[in-house]
Amino acid sequence: MKEKKPAEPIAVTAEDIFRILAQSVQSVLSSAINDAITFSPVVQTIEKTCLKPDIGCFVLFGGDFTGLVVLNFSDESAMEIYRKYMAVMGMPENELSCSYTADEVANSLGELMNQCIGRFRVDLEKRTKIFVSQNQPKMLVISEAVSIAIETSIEKPQLRKISFKTANGNRFHMEVALGKINFYSLFPFEQAKEFNVDDIVAAGEKQ
Repeated sequence: MKEKKPAEPIAVTAEDIFRILAQSVQSVLSSAINDAITFSPVVQTIEKTCLKPDIGCFVLFGGDFTGLVVLNFSDESAMEIYRKYMAVMGMPENELSCSYTADEVANSLGELMNQCIGRFRVDLEKRTKIFVSQNQPKMLVISEAVSIAIETSIEKPQLRKISFKTANGNRFHMEVALGKINFYSLFPFEQAKEFNVDDIVAAGEKQ
């Protein structure tokens, strides 16, 4: 019998955190709207995080490290996600809002972002044993002429931007600011197995 290879000590980098966060957002949104959400394999380094048109949502978290997550939706991506989410929840088509500026749209996206960060917290702790807590997401409908910079108390933040795409080809972006990430394990531990949402859905359909 082949012996099981023992787990090795690990180091956790900012890129590991970004990847877990992006996967958590993808997983929650794909499940919530019952449709594909994909994200770019490349990450952009940015100078500052901003709330941008048409709908911006942000949440702060702290704990073992501090951070800020911003999701910026175009009106098209906001409406697609909102309408599909409501359809999955059983809302009749004729009762759905037709404007991205409606409170129901902002409330739905805020609820989804809360779920995304909640899933990120769970995934992060399962895979790395690192703990963070979050505050309540804040939503703003923003004019095309306005971009709002978010100031944080994070020293020397590491700033990244990732692009997501809906099944209909509408894009939205996630901007992230993280405090200094410098974690390594004192002893080996087993990491929780990562699950692919598409594989889980496909397996369920075969049953």
